[in-house]
Amino acid sequence: MSSVIEPRVIKKPWGREEIWGDIKGVCIGKTIHIDLGHRLSRQYHEKKEEVICVVRGVLRVEVGQDKEGRPEKVYTGGPGFTYHVTPGTIHRFCSNDGDVALVEISTYYPNDVVRLEDDYNRSE
Repeated sequence: MSSVIEPRVIKKPWGREEIWGDIKGVCIGKTIHIDLGHRLSRQYHEKKEEVICVVRGVLRVEVGQDKEGRPEKVYTGGPGFTYHVTPGTIHRFCSNDGDVALVEISTYYPNDVVRLEDDYNRSE
């Protein structure tokens, strides 16, 4: 049955998430707002698969991790830049040149995050 979904806003130390699609067992849709100079955890997902698309600002995507903990690849893109994150891919989203807003659609594994590095000392 179709229904109206009330968006939820979750404050984060780097900005906020607005969850506008939460289809249990299917997918999650959200808008991620990253404040200038902040970045999400360097992380990976065991099962979750996601696609992001920048709608405002310039996003820096760090992918992989070498022996010194540096990213193996870096991509930068403005509005329209789209990136597909597959399970097991180490990644980090960063805002270096102004606030960033991106939309994310992912498979339904809401708690599937393995943090490797976090600026805010979060472990979960």
